[in-house]
Amino acid sequence: MRILVVLTYYRPHISGLTIYAERLAKAWARRGHQVTVLTSQYQPDLPREEVLDGVRIVRAPVAFRLSKGVIMPTFGALASKLVLEHDVIQLHLPQFDAAGVALRGRLLRKPTVITYHCDLRMPSGVVSWAANQAVRVMNNLAALSTHRVVTYTEDYAVNSSYLKRYLRKLHVIPPPVELPEVSADEVKAFGEKHNPDGRGPIIGMMARFATEKGVEILMRALPKILEAHPKAVVWFGGPYQNIMGEEQYWARLAPELERLQKEGSWRFLGALDPRQAAAFFANIDLHVLPSLNSTEAFGLVQIESMLNGVPCVTSNLPGVRIPVKRHEMGRIFEIGDVDGLAASALEVLADVEKFRRPAGPIAEMYSPDAIAIEYEKLFAEMRGELMVEG
Repeated sequence: MRILVVLTYYRPHISGLTIYAERLAKAWARRGHQVTVLTSQYQPDLPREEVLDGVRIVRAPVAFRLSKGVIMPTFGALASKLVLEHDVIQLHLPQFDAAGVALRGRLLRKPTVITYHCDLRMPSGVVSWAANQAVRVMNNLAALSTHRVVTYTEDYAVNSSYLKRYLRKLHVIPPPVELPEVSADEVKAFGEKHNPDGRGPIIGMMARFATEKGVEILMRALPKILEAHPKAVVWFGGPYQNIMGEEQYWARLAPELERLQKEGSWRFLGALDPRQAAAFFANIDLHVLPSLNSTEAFGLVQIESMLNGVPCVTSNLPGVRIPVKRHEMGRIFEIGDVDGLAASALEVLADVEKFRRPAGPIAEMYSPDAIAIEYEKLFAEMRGELMVEG
């Protein structure tokens, strides 16, 4: 099967959406499908076209940016050509350009599915507000043309103002999650590098440094945690400097973060490759996800933690709360509740073993190959319906 995947940002860009798309595309390629990713050349030094891990990547040049969005004059022509060349289309939303591709799929009778990752919230400002409204309109137009809409959980779907409109097209498929196997020596070396003074317990937070991630909620909860665990340390894994649209957020929190770093209770590890990420999760005692709004729909990092036997403390957001509820590996606190985060973290740290579960069933549920098969079934179902329609 020839599968066309369309999204605004693809690797090496780091986000939950791009990691999801990459894992699924690679799984399809391993399973013998011809996979093409159409995306933006968001950095001018990225090649216009290349093949990585069996996946063909086609990048449309970016003329200019609108907030976090990109304007690509040649995107339409590339989309028209590639839709004709492929059997099925997967669109990752939110995405401004998805509507035109979905319409092409509808007109050319190519089974088209939207994977809806989360609601979009742009930074403050007139330009960002206008861009946000435009993306919302285009996302709705895309949903009208597409044959199916996939999301991670029913919990998120019924609480999303966008997804509630398209429940008749909705299909729930868990996200693909995997980590490379790393040796005990790699895990030890990673721990010694980033925790040379042997502090602990280690509280992990793997995320982009962004407003919606609620970094300050963990920062404000840390003093209470330190009262019980004076040598506790937060490892923040992920990009944290020069994040597009987050400059003011960084500036606001930077003085306090600098103090915490000097005291040794907060360490920035930076962007981590897959092997480093695996070592990160193998070293931490607890993972915290204090996200604040519906731009977070699940939190793949929770499953990555759980695959290493690490429990999670997470905010009570639709979809985001599901991993902890489903696998009984952690505690949930109310959104933005500093005291609730601290209390939940202390409860889990008091008896971490109580919250551990076997990794096997979790790995099986979220295996990229298993998720790829679920999409293949969906594509076959859509093709059958189009054949019946004649």
